[in-house]
Amino acid sequence: MKKILLTCLVSGLIFSCGTSSKGNSPSTKAVEIANPTDYASTITSAELKEMLYKFASDEFEGRETGEKGQKMAVEYLKMQYKALEIPTPLGGDNYFQDVPLEKQKTAEAQLSVNGKSFNSFDDHIVLAISKSMNISVTDIVYVGYGIDADNYSDYKAVDVKGKLVLAKAGEPKDANGNYITSGKDEDTKWTNGRQSIASKRDAAKDNGAKGLLLMDANLFARYAPFFKRQTESGTSGRLSLKSNEEGMMMMMISETLAKALHTSILEDANAKTLNTKLNIAVENKSESIMSENVVAFIKGSEKPDEIVVISAHLDHEGIKDGEVYNGADDDGSGTIAILEIAEAFKMAEKAGHGPKRSILFLHVTGEEKGLLGSKHYTDNDPIFPLANTVADLNIDMIGRTDPERKEGDRNYIYLIGSDKLSTDLHNISEAVNSKYTNVELDYTYNDENDPNRFYYRSDHYNFAKNNIPVIFYFNGTHADYHKASDTPDKIEYDLLENRTRLVFHTAWEVANRAERLVVDKATE
Repeated sequence: MKKILLTCLVSGLIFSCGTSSKGNSPSTKAVEIANPTDYASTITSAELKEMLYKFASDEFEGRETGEKGQKMAVEYLKMQYKALEIPTPLGGDNYFQDVPLEKQKTAEAQLSVNGKSFNSFDDHIVLAISKSMNISVTDIVYVGYGIDADNYSDYKAVDVKGKLVLAKAGEPKDANGNYITSGKDEDTKWTNGRQSIASKRDAAKDNGAKGLLLMDANLFARYAPFFKRQTESGTSGRLSLKSNEEGMMMMMISETLAKALHTSILEDANAKTLNTKLNIAVENKSESIMSENVVAFIKGSEKPDEIVVISAHLDHEGIKDGEVYNGADDDGSGTIAILEIAEAFKMAEKAGHGPKRSILFLHVTGEEKGLLGSKHYTDNDPIFPLANTVADLNIDMIGRTDPERKEGDRNYIYLIGSDKLSTDLHNISEAVNSKYTNVELDYTYNDENDPNRFYYRSDHYNFAKNNIPVIFYFNGTHADYHKASDTPDKIEYDLLENRTRLVFHTAWEVANRAERLVVDKATE
């Protein structure tokens, strides 16, 4: 007779109850079922408070990206993971993923048109340059509005590969007064301020141009004084990811300089080659800086190649006018929450209940500078293939309450993105919360078109743009947001504890469920 196996669930134990050919005695080997509440209970307000008072102290000098305080912060996180006996996925003692950055300093160009000189800040400013260069050309290509869209392109009749191009601000309208690319009267990406700069830069780059001169009189009047003040004061410019590729040179120019290049630029929108002699000499004064993401890893017991990422940013604003910007809520709260979640998963692993899928604890740098650390991870150096990444649960500010939220329970959290790519993830989030934590889930800002643009403003976005399901956990802004007054004494630690447990339970379910999350709403 073949052995017949039955499975009996009794009081939280699984018994293999079988009858063998050798007799009728059942097998009574028990396998304990893991109860996640046992491990979630290790996440406590007392431990969160103790660590946050350290991490958001003046000692860490506001954790500005690339500076001394940020270096101290990453060392602190490394020591915490070593104490928890949670290894690094990079091997050995290396918990740091290097993030090469460039501190862009204002470059001044020497520029002349047909022998006439034009001055920096009066007539031109350098917006982007990857290396010092000397340019002398007599064949600038004018591309009208510099637009390249599906239904309208200023590039279709000209070849700009390897050329310097000239474009002007704005977008043509149709007979009804609507913008030609959208058919609507609302601003488009070609007309909307800073977005228009990026759009016209990308159009020139995608068509092979080596440089872009953009005439935008309104923006020039705002930008030129700012760039001039930076140069005169010696203030450093913004940080960006350092690229090994040669970037495109871009300048914004005044109407006066634009007319010197093309006298009828205001009236003319037709693309053409201009027979004008232009000389530009510009020096790149940018400084290379190295920053770090911190990574720790618990390997999955059954599906180790499938990765669940739990992320938060470790940086803040540094020191301004002698005041330390501690960033207790932003994002000390998320950083310390991950440490507590990691400890809970490690205790489960030690008890024989490690997650089926692998967990990557990812503390990213440079969020305040433009999501730089997470962008480096997703775009340049994913430690694990993005195709194997199941979800990103991103925690950014979960220790306070939003004073503008007039109704509802104080025990709430704003959820952003949970339903954007995976119905599975959204349903899991709702079910887990109902079962374990009973936080009021508020979807007020779960809208890509929300004017606050929160969906695009934290590190989950770099995963979401790659069709990886995300949840962004967020308490909203408050009077201390991005101020020196964002200090650990103002954190509501009972809320921080319960919200952290919510993230843990969600990660537990995503990591341990039989099937991987289905991405049923992928974007192109």
